[in-house]
Amino acid sequence: MESVLQYQFFQNALWASLLSAIVCGIVGAYIVVRRIVFVSGGITHASFGGLGLGLYLGINPILSACLVAVLSAVGIGRLSRRDMVREDSAIAGVWALGMALGVLFMTLTPGYTSGLSSYLFGNILLVSREDLWALALFALILVFVFVRYYRQILYSMFDADFAQTRGLRADRWNLSMLILVSIALVLSIRLVGIMLLMSLLTLPQSTIGLFTSRFRTIVLGSILLILVANVLGLVLSYYLSIPSGVIIVLLLFGMMGLGRLIRSLSKR
Repeated sequence: MESVLQYQFFQNALWASLLSAIVCGIVGAYIVVRRIVFVSGGITHASFGGLGLGLYLGINPILSACLVAVLSAVGIGRLSRRDMVREDSAIAGVWALGMALGVLFMTLTPGYTSGLSSYLFGNILLVSREDLWALALFALILVFVFVRYYRQILYSMFDADFAQTRGLRADRWNLSMLILVSIALVLSIRLVGIMLLMSLLTLPQSTIGLFTSRFRTIVLGSILLILVANVLGLVLSYYLSIPSGVIIVLLLFGMMGLGRLIRSLSKR
């Protein structure tokens, strides 16, 4: 194990494990508590079209995916808020359109686009130094926003009507948070991929939610569980030659099952 720690790619993967735990812990808690998991799933799959567009145009696919994800989030919010279409229908439409465009651009791109497949299933060992800097910068921004505007976010998330009476524009706060969620989803794709990302944003939060309803505790507990799963998944992936994303998801499912068992025993 000491020998593999000397490699730069493994060091990058460890840093990515820490940074993604912070980002996914905070964002996942917001998603679960506000009950917008389906919305987040639609945005995640819509970003696949942005990834394909980036590879087709020869630009950084993460940048194009962030743009598509943000536009999808804003589009879903406006369509459902103006009663132009039901929210679930808007999400399903954006979800299908993003995946279809991703496949289209993959087909139009000359040569074999193996890079696009890595975004589908993820590979934390492929995280570059540029990915780390982007993830670190966003993690700092996310932590600052939640620390500085914690009460505003909490009021808007739990009781929008009460937030309005306190002079807070709950709709603007929720839209701003949805944009941050969209960017977080795209930056976390490298870890476990589009297909498995939602488990990273829901399972740890649901596990901690078995024992507490305090939002701050859910955030901190989720960060810890994700970090443990990421590091263990990375180490087991090295020894077992199994994709790290698959191991991470299985570990999170195991943690949730253990949490439910502990809660059941404590009740007895």
